[in-house]
Amino acid sequence: MAARAKPAEGAMTLAEMKEFAGFAAATQRYVRRSLDVGLERDDALSRWSRDVVEAASIRAQARIYERLADIRAMLPNDSDLNTIEPFMAPLVTLSAFDLGQGRLTSFSAYRFLYERLLGAEVRPWLPAAFCSASALPHLHPDLRRKLLQSISEAAATASGWSNRQPSFFPQWVEKIDTNALPN
Repeated sequence: MAARAKPAEGAMTLAEMKEFAGFAAATQRYVRRSLDVGLERDDALSRWSRDVVEAASIRAQARIYERLADIRAMLPNDSDLNTIEPFMAPLVTLSAFDLGQGRLTSFSAYRFLYERLLGAEVRPWLPAAFCSASALPHLHPDLRRKLLQSISEAAATASGWSNRQPSFFPQWVEKIDTNALPN
């Protein structure tokens, strides 16, 4: 017999869906595309590339996302400084790539994606990686400002983080021709 979801789990999934729905369309598209690339869900290149520039971006993303397995494996269990550098350097590099694409324009969008790519255990490390990547000189100063202003004091100074794994993983949805539907 299948296990039934607890009411709290359903409420959290609904909250995740509402958060995702609040992102701009370009952010939603980039998150779905990134999850396809990072979780190897589908052929991201054929599904998401609309032109040669986007195809090149997806290929570059696939190359940089090859580091995801290593980053997951190096996730520190504590704040021992000896374990932080081998983990944070690739996480900041990966984050810098994604933020440089210009589609993740807030900490909440970044956090939403990275919790799904790396799991709930990465939450304590996301504010530092986000701030580090957001401050890098490869980003336009206006984007750097927007990104750094998007992280709340509460997110930057949290004393603890939930270990609940995300449950909503947005995917591609085929468009339906509503004119073809029977009345």
